[in-house]
Amino acid sequence: MSLKSRITTLVELASQLIRRYPGLVALFGFCSGVASFVLVERQAGLAKVVAAVMMLSWLWLMLERNLRRSLERWFGWKVPAPLLRYVTQMVHQESLFFIIPFFFITTTWNSGQAVFTIVLGLAALVSLVDPLYYKWLAPRRWIYLGFHALTLFAVLLTALPIMFHLSTPQSYAWSLAIAVLLALPSLGGLFACWNWKSVLGVLTLAGVVAFAGWMGRTWVPPATLWLTDVAITTSLDDRSRKPGDRLRSLSLAQLHANGLYAFTAINAPRGLKERIYHEWTHNGRQVDRIPLDISGGRDAGYRAWTHKRNFPEAAAGRWRVRVVTEAGQMIGMLRFEVRD
Repeated sequence: MSLKSRITTLVELASQLIRRYPGLVALFGFCSGVASFVLVERQAGLAKVVAAVMMLSWLWLMLERNLRRSLERWFGWKVPAPLLRYVTQMVHQESLFFIIPFFFITTTWNSGQAVFTIVLGLAALVSLVDPLYYKWLAPRRWIYLGFHALTLFAVLLTALPIMFHLSTPQSYAWSLAIAVLLALPSLGGLFACWNWKSVLGVLTLAGVVAFAGWMGRTWVPPATLWLTDVAITTSLDDRSRKPGDRLRSLSLAQLHANGLYAFTAINAPRGLKERIYHEWTHNGRQVDRIPLDISGGRDAGYRAWTHKRNFPEAAAGRWRVRVVTEAGQMIGMLRFEVRD
């Protein structure tokens, strides 16, 4: 049997297996996504390989039609359309289940970040349910490509810090730029014909999407940064880097006598160096913003703290310490109350 015949047989066999057991695609995507998240925790090298595979798979998505035509023209291999659809669906499922564990654990659920993560969850649901995916999503080409772009944006937010050690602001800027660029075909689908007006319209819409994406960055969780431990305390052991008694409330006398430590341990990918901020707010008004430089790689998280002593005389009320990136994405929040 020739090589061409063997490949054709394998392609037909794969197509039959996928049609017969479609649920295996979804199960494989879910299991590999969870495994990818665990690998980032356990072994950064393997996580990079997984992230690279996820990113390379997007070349297939964007070049799917051209690759199919080229294979048929150059080698005479006519890849069955159902197999191509299932491969595309599998890449969507793989991508979404790869990123959702990251966003689930990094989302601050009592903030606008919950909206973004819920949208990703709904996208994963659509990729799992065949009637929704094939009868509602796939036939609408511009929505389909927009679905591509959204998923790619989230994949890049997760993969770039792992693969290239880019900071959160750098990852966000690159992810947004690439996603908007690849969304141009989907925006073009809104126009019936191509002329200078439609080109100007597409570029204008792309600019609006990019602007909205940048302004809405505070609603997007920092996919690879999350808090593993937090504490508000009046004492901290420098040698062991451990906080003292954890407080939820304290008196004005305690506050002015010792000041307060805001202790945070932040999990980040190995090799990543990031500047974060502790934003101290009193009754909703920001009173201090203190920078901290962290490094990734420690399983229990990079331990860092700020020590605030210059509290106002009228400091009673509700206090929060927001832990944010340079791009303004919130990693988490500490709360405490000062009593009269």
